[in-house]
Amino acid sequence: MDDSKIISLFWERSENAIAETDRKYRGLCMHVAHNVLSDSSDAEECVNDAYLAVWNSIPPQRPEHFSAFVCRIVKNLALKKYGHIHAAKRNPDAQVSFDELDGLADNTDVEKLCSSKELGDKISEFLRSERQVNRVVFVRRYWFLDSIRDIAKRYGMTENAVKQLLLRMRSRLKEYLRKEGVYDE
Repeated sequence: MDDSKIISLFWERSENAIAETDRKYRGLCMHVAHNVLSDSSDAEECVNDAYLAVWNSIPPQRPEHFSAFVCRIVKNLALKKYGHIHAAKRNPDAQVSFDELDGLADNTDVEKLCSSKELGDKISEFLRSERQVNRVVFVRRYWFLDSIRDIAKRYGMTENAVKQLLLRMRSRLKEYLRKEGVYDE
C-alpha cells in the first residue's frame, strides 16, 4: 500500500493504518531502534510506542514523507529510552556518532540542535551538494546510527576510508553552517 493511502487510513482513524504501517516499515523501524538500543526487546517496545505516537499525530499532521516521519519518531523514542536506561554501555556506536557531531555547535546539546528545523534544512541543502556516496554514508552514520564497520561492509569501503570521508564531510558541513550563519565559533 502506498504512503498516501496509509495516511488516509490514519485520518479515517482505521486500525488498519497501524497494521499497514507495520507491514511496510517494521524492518526499517526495527533497524533504526536497534541501532540505538542494541536490544531487540527494547527496539520492539520502541517501535510499538512509535506506532501509537504516529496514531496520535495523524491527524492533525499530514506528513509529506511518511517513512521519514515514522523513522524520526522511532529514532527520538529510541534516543529517549537510550538515555533513560543509560544504554551508552550497551551501544557505544550511538553515543560515538553524536560525539562526532558535537564539534558542530559550541555549548549546544547536539540532540536538541539536530531536531531544529532550520538546522535540518541547512544540512539537507549541504547534503544535496555532496556526491551520492557521501550523502548515503553520512545518513547511514548520523540518521540510522550505523557503525563504521557496517557502513564500510555495506559500501565496499575500508573502515578508515569511511572515517576519513565522515571527517571531511563534518569539516565541510561545519564551514557551510558557519557561512549560512547557523554556527558561530
